[in-house]
Amino acid sequence: MSAAVQSATTDRCPRCGGGFHCGMNDAQACACTGVSLDTSLQLRLRERFTGCLCQRCLTALAAGAPLDVRPPERRQS
Repeated sequence: MSAAVQSATTDRCPRCGGGFHCGMNDAQACACTGVSLDTSLQLRLRERFTGCLCQRCLTALAAGAPLDVRPPERRQS
């Protein structure tokens, strides 16, 4: 398996647990560099998580989502 394919299957977002590909070591800039996070949020993320977060979580956090992912609510039948 190539390094790129292996990386794409092994990166896990520490916030949501979803798989993703971190592009920080790719030839082109990673997609996350386009997400603007304020300094306070960046500090809280560094204190809370180790490693990179997926694009979906970074975008949600930039829009004001809480640091913790809430499990989906179960519907009562």
